[in-house]
Formats: sequence, C-alpha cells, structure tokens
Amino acid sequence: MSLAGTSDLLLGAVAYDPKVVTIWDGFRRWFAGRDFGFDYVLYSNYERQVDDLLAHRIDVAWNSPLAWVRARRAAGAAGGRVTAPVMRDSDRDLTSIVIVRADSDIKTIDDLRGKVVATGAVDSPQATLLPLDCLREQGVDPANELTVRRFDVGVGLHGDHVGGERDAAKALVAGDVDAACILAANHLVFSREGTLPANSTSVIAETTAFDHCNMTVNDTAENAAAVKRFCELLLSMDYGDAEVRPLLDLEGLKQWLPGRLELYQPLERAVDNANFYDANGRITAADYRP
Repeated sequence: MSLAGTSDLLLGAVAYDPKVVTIWDGFRRWFAGRDFGFDYVLYSNYERQVDDLLAHRIDVAWNSPLAWVRARRAAGAAGGRVTAPVMRDSDRDLTSIVIVRADSDIKTIDDLRGKVVATGAVDSPQATLLPLDCLREQGVDPANELTVRRFDVGVGLHGDHVGGERDAAKALVAGDVDAACILAANHLVFSREGTLPANSTSVIAETTAFDHCNMTVNDTAENAAAVKRFCELLLSMDYGDAEVRPLLDLEGLKQWLPGRLELYQPLERAVDNANFYDANGRITAADYRP
C-alpha cells in the first residue's frame, strides 16, 4: 500500500544532488496551487527505489534508464507490469561516445585493442554500459581486449552523479588512459567548463540513440486516478510559466513528454551482455554493491 497518507500521490526520487530537494519542494508547491496533494521521498540508490515501487510503497518512481530496465524485468517476473507514462524532452535520442586525445595514434575502434579505456561508475548507463557494449558489438571485447579503468563515483546513482564520468575525462586529458567513455551531451558540458580543453579530443565511436529517465508506475497501481492526474499536470507544465520555469531548468528540461519504450532496447542488450541484471531483475554484476 502506498505511504502517501494525506497526499494524493507519493513519488520516489534519488538524491543524486542537493538540488533534488529544491526541485521537488518547488514542484510540490506548484501542485498544491492546482489542488493536488503531492509529496516525495528521497533514496540513496535506485535499487531500493525500485523495490519500493514494486511493493507499492510509492506511487511513482523517477527512474534512471537502468532502474527502468530492472523495474520492467522484476515486475514481469512477479506477473505484473510497469509503464513509463512521462519523460523529459531531454531524455530522448541521446548517444554516448568514446573519445581519445586529438594527438593520439588511436584513430579507429580497432586501434583500442590493448589500450586503457576509462569509464564512469559501474552502474552508469551512458558512461559505462552502453559505450562498452558499442565497442563489444563492433568487435572489440572489453573484457579480454581492453583494460577498463572505472571511476566509481556515486555508485547506486546510475550515473546521475556525473563525477565518475568527469573523472574519466580528466584522466584522458592527463594522459593516464588512452580513451574515455562519456555522454555526447557531456562532451559539450566538459568542454565549456574546461575539463576538456578546446579541440583536445576526437570521437572514435558513438552509440546508437537511446532514451534516458522516465516516470515509472505499476500498471496495477492502487492510486491509478492520482497517477493519471499527476501525469496530466506534468504534461501541462509550461516553460513560459515564471513559477515553474526555474524548476524545469534545474531538472534539465523545457517540456515533459509522453513516455516511449523502444529506445531502451540498446540498454536492455547492454545489461544482458554485461550480465548486470538477470531476466528477473536480480543484480548479477559481481562488483556492483549499491
């Protein structure tokens, strides 16, 4: 049963950054102005959040793409189903890249054999699982043909804390590794902030497009009417609204959009190839302890 209490809906979110409190406190005030009782609880890792969603202790989970994969598998194993009714505009059509120093002799994926490749945290979809699977699918086996150097910052946060990803980029600049795996959008961010000096890197591989976070709900949610209203309110948020715009900026979007599922397939494949979760959503990665 949901712990929403006097609220219409209880959401779970992972506290990957202090701004999470500012965001959801602001959204709670905005929902209250529309006569919708909303509250949230914060988690230190996505695995506990998924467990509580499936146990109906929360009504909605603001999930990473990896948490979505686990929720989908675990729900199905229990005879249930989860859906993803809402996502951000910024969650769609992302790619990750493998970069090298611009003066490197590494020009192609084949040149990576025997080299040291930096990644983000073990549970980062965009900076570990997806780019390594891209290399695997193109003929270079990370387990046997590369030395993978992980930067395990914020393990349990599924890469939302980009500290490991940023550290991988720094290691590349310092010459400590031969290549680094990062989100393509973060390549621009790291360049603007100076982590990656201008024109200092080249891209040698890029993943296929994938989608990122979503609002995940149980198909059998006891609070289905409130969930429906919650999603309607999210989709109605207007970036031109002075009250809500700063919150949308903090959350990294301009518009909430209906969720879609087809571009989670690349991550599903990467999870299987890396033996990260099994078909029932159980953690099978030997070195992952959230």
